[in-house]
Amino acid sequence: MQDRFRTDVLKNYNNRTILDRWDDLALADGWLVAGCLFQTVWNLQTSRAPDAHIKDYDLFYFDGDDLSQDAEQKVQARVDEILADLGVSVEVSNQARVHTWYESYFGHPYPALRNTHDGIDRFLMPATCVGISPESVYAPNGFDMLYEGVLTANPLTPYSDLFETKAASYRSRWPWLRVAGQSV
Repeated sequence: MQDRFRTDVLKNYNNRTILDRWDDLALADGWLVAGCLFQTVWNLQTSRAPDAHIKDYDLFYFDGDDLSQDAEQKVQARVDEILADLGVSVEVSNQARVHTWYESYFGHPYPALRNTHDGIDRFLMPATCVGISPESVYAPNGFDMLYEGVLTANPLTPYSDLFETKAASYRSRWPWLRVAGQSV
């Protein structure tokens, strides 16, 4: 399944280009994550263009030495410059500092993380906990739920309000997805 996942996400030109420019991005413990990956898979499953309905492309990195917003903005500016010609929104997030703003933004506590994998592990739905780099694929919950379109709450982030909002957003774009325990 890992090879299938890599093949599928690379059908999205933007994902492929971001990974092609990886060395220039120079992100410590860097991963391309989240919607640009699993939504590409869902698009392919519904015979849509690989990049259809993808709002942004998320890059995670980990810099525990500088938790400032200014440092993260400098990394964002560098990434924006390197990827400007893609014409898509790319959001960069230092996973070492998420705990400093998450609760004020989302209304729920969030622990300090040890690495980028910890951030991927905490996506709201296990099916969406995926990341890719040029050398590796990270999917702590495997790929079955992703390819089957099953949305369940992540026990590491048990915030039902956030889960329900996110699930509704996904189902509005990919109606075949199903929330575990609910009929379609």
